[in-house]
Amino acid sequence: MATEVSRPRRALSLAAGAVALAGPWITTARAADYPGGPLRIVVPYPAGGFNDTLGRLVAKQLSAAWKVSAVVDNKPGAGTVIGTQAVATAPADGQTLLVIQFPFATNPWLYKLPYDSERAFAPVILAGRSPMVLVTHAGSPYRSAADVMAAARANPGNINYGTSGAGSSNHLAMVLFESQAGVRMNPVPYKGSAPLMTDLAGGHVGLAVDLLPQVLPFIQSGKARALAIASQRRSPLLPDVPTAAEIGLPGYEVSSWHGLVAPAGTPQPALDKLNREINRILTEDEVQRAFAAQGVTPDGGSPAVLRDFIASQMALWKRVIQQHGIKAE
Repeated sequence: MATEVSRPRRALSLAAGAVALAGPWITTARAADYPGGPLRIVVPYPAGGFNDTLGRLVAKQLSAAWKVSAVVDNKPGAGTVIGTQAVATAPADGQTLLVIQFPFATNPWLYKLPYDSERAFAPVILAGRSPMVLVTHAGSPYRSAADVMAAARANPGNINYGTSGAGSSNHLAMVLFESQAGVRMNPVPYKGSAPLMTDLAGGHVGLAVDLLPQVLPFIQSGKARALAIASQRRSPLLPDVPTAAEIGLPGYEVSSWHGLVAPAGTPQPALDKLNREINRILTEDEVQRAFAAQGVTPDGGSPAVLRDFIASQMALWKRVIQQHGIKAE
């Protein structure tokens, strides 16, 4: 009886050994064959805006380089949750990618999500970053960030600033500014950056911290004044605007960042091949021009760079959201 039981076990052992020996060949074959079909890049935002631009640039370049169909699938809604969920549940074959941005690191602390942001995705690449900018309207009495901080200290809770709602990137960026500057102001929610910036330009709200692409047209037209840029280096698009360190807040750095991830479990050879190709794409003149036009600096690097960056962003915004009791609207 013991002999009869041992035969299937021995057969399984031999089969496992054969698979182990074939492992390197299988991995190499998968790398050589990838991509095995059309690619889909999910953008959890409406068409238009930089995330859509990034998805379309990458799709165009991958399609040309690999001779496969690569399409952008815009899936907006629920604060990026709809599109993100679609990729979290997609097959882990490297054929589906997700464009991610700031909310990827804040949503876990604001919402009950149908996926685990830290475990459901495999990093591909950190594509680029764009700093946020502290702005006021052209007729404002604030000529510098120091003026803002002095006024806020003299009038705690009485100075208004605009946001796109509780938990939005421009709200959290201003909460962090208040925390590091040791001041307290009053948030005024709007239904997005567009109406916020329109009201700021009209002098109906005094301050905002928003994305460089959102504020740049108002600054260039003279309707808004930039007071500080939330980065370690000045922006080539706003060379006269001081950095956070230059206004006395060296730890204040907030950017709109953009990356690509795949479903967790995607084979490493596919992730590596995607990473190498998108790093090359980021050096293309067309891509560099598109990034520069919207104030985005290309990043690149290994998947580990994006993994570590996401971890640092999640830790930062978890602390800010929980310390200040911020609830999404």
